[in-house]
Amino acid sequence: MSHGVNQDTVYALAATQDFAHDGLCFAARHSGLWRTDNGGERWQKIEDIPGVSDGLPVTAVVVSPGFRSDGTVFAAVHGGILRSNDGGNRWELVALSSPAPVVSVLAVSPNFEVDGVVLAATLEDGIFRSDDRGATWQAWNIGLFDLRVLSIALSPAFAHDRTVYVGVESGIFCSRNGGRAWQETDFSDEHAPVLSLALSPRFAHDGVLFAGTESSGLFYSQDRGQTWQRTLDGEAINTILLSPGFPAAPEMLAVLGDTLWLSHDGGQTWSKRDHTRGPGVGYTAAVAPHGFAPESRLLLGLSDGQIVWT
Repeated sequence: MSHGVNQDTVYALAATQDFAHDGLCFAARHSGLWRTDNGGERWQKIEDIPGVSDGLPVTAVVVSPGFRSDGTVFAAVHGGILRSNDGGNRWELVALSSPAPVVSVLAVSPNFEVDGVVLAATLEDGIFRSDDRGATWQAWNIGLFDLRVLSIALSPAFAHDRTVYVGVESGIFCSRNGGRAWQETDFSDEHAPVLSLALSPRFAHDGVLFAGTESSGLFYSQDRGQTWQRTLDGEAINTILLSPGFPAAPEMLAVLGDTLWLSHDGGQTWSKRDHTRGPGVGYTAAVAPHGFAPESRLLLGLSDGQIVWT
């Protein structure tokens, strides 16, 4: 997503898979790292993180797919990665290489329990990779000719196909060896930058992925990124969410800076779903912990620091 600073921007939200039961969600904000354990009704800033000065922006956050058993959370600050193995109560800061990179987004392997792989995308230094649960990190940018990485998505079948996509200033690159080497796709540079990416839960079978751009709308590919079609016009598509049952349950959400667009047919048609905001306040992040049914609520992050339900 775009990382322009506007007040206390919410850069990312990360809810646990058991949110309906534990009510736990983390927020990466310009003012720091925040959490809620009561379903988003009250938020508390996480204080006294070792090595992190008060007020340092947290630019990304992600929870492990096995959070229920491993309690692992990763967050990003300037020049380093925070990790917790106890659900966010205690944290360790792991420094990245110098000069300190700015991390734009984090992604955890769907097979994290076995492979321990975490990827960190940065705004000027490409991709950093860890295969020891975030204890150590190494830059892997072979073939990645654009190091301004704005978005990242791992294949749901990562354990078998080792596939990763990144959206960059000039287009989209793909890795098929777990994020170690990269090859440019045929996404047109005239539609870049690419702010958001999402892969179908059945990507290994259907090859479907979506790419949200800064000013050219939302695109989709049905052949693993070889060809692309536009499915939604608009600017600054910060987040794309797909139903866990996609494509059998074809609901999806596109979060634009000024509009929420919901589709019930895999992106063929769209309807607006908005929340009342103040003047100049935009949508920056979203999670759908209760699914995409019409009565289900979305948790939204806004550019002024608010985190609200709609």
